[in-house]
Amino acid sequence: MLDVMSLSYPFQTLLLGCVTTPTRRYFCRTRWCHVQATPPSSVILNADGSGKFSEKIHATNLASGSGSPFVTQGSAVGIIGGVSVDATLTFLRKLVELSSEDGGNSIPFVLCSDPLLSKELLSFERSYFVSSTSRVENMKLDSSPIVQNLRNKRVFLENSGASCIVLPCNVSHSWYEQVSEGCSVPVLHMAECVAKELKEAKLKPLEAGSPLRIGVLATNATLAAGFYKEKLQNEGFEVVLPDRATMEHTVIPAIEALNRKDMEGACNLLRIALQVLLVRAANSVILASDDMRDLLPPDDPLLKKCVDPMDALARSTMKWVKSSGHNT
Repeated sequence: MLDVMSLSYPFQTLLLGCVTTPTRRYFCRTRWCHVQATPPSSVILNADGSGKFSEKIHATNLASGSGSPFVTQGSAVGIIGGVSVDATLTFLRKLVELSSEDGGNSIPFVLCSDPLLSKELLSFERSYFVSSTSRVENMKLDSSPIVQNLRNKRVFLENSGASCIVLPCNVSHSWYEQVSEGCSVPVLHMAECVAKELKEAKLKPLEAGSPLRIGVLATNATLAAGFYKEKLQNEGFEVVLPDRATMEHTVIPAIEALNRKDMEGACNLLRIALQVLLVRAANSVILASDDMRDLLPPDDPLLKKCVDPMDALARSTMKWVKSSGHNT
């Protein structure tokens, strides 16, 4: 079951939980509702329009670092939601499944899911979006409000007792350095987790004498940030990215088809995009997009060549929890 408490405010939901004896159905049994609840630390926080926790009740303000934390277990994981609530819950489900493999103790967590932040991230991502029928170049939005929002949540989670913080959202890692700067606990980087796992897999080049090549399929915003390329190159991989033609004729139309609920069309276009990267001798392709990740059916042969960053982040989170010595 999932022991959980949801605190709902005008601008966001805080989810406090402890995972125990999980099943695949627990999310369906969880009731989401507006509640007035008091966690063990007797603290209720209100978030203003900027996503900052400004009001304190019972003389406690976790956003500023004073008062008692929500969780006191040393292995507590702090999670900052991103563009998609579904993607955040998918990550949480993966943590639940991994925690049950070795019969380990429950994993306490604090989750910040903020509709305002989701909207800001989506607007930023769409500012890089070029329609397949338009040649208009992207108009980049000011990202400073997003950075401040992410930092506010990082500080809140840090002061809530989280000993490790993760962002299960690709585009959020565009500002990883600014968000993690000054943090007293580890902030895991999703792309770094993927790159290290691929390195540990000891892959062999598809062509003798050629370098190991890893493809990355993502939105324009994520690709433009360059962090996947950087982390993969740090581990010695050659990175294969979709060219402009592939983006304009397959990736962007796939996202447009998905927005129209044309799942078959989106799936077919994604297959073409993957094949374009694989034909360039890429060993594997990282599906670094929440939109694309679940398009292919589980039995699709192409999935065997794909890497899901969420899996790598969840495994790295569990590895950190175990190595920290608190989850024994």
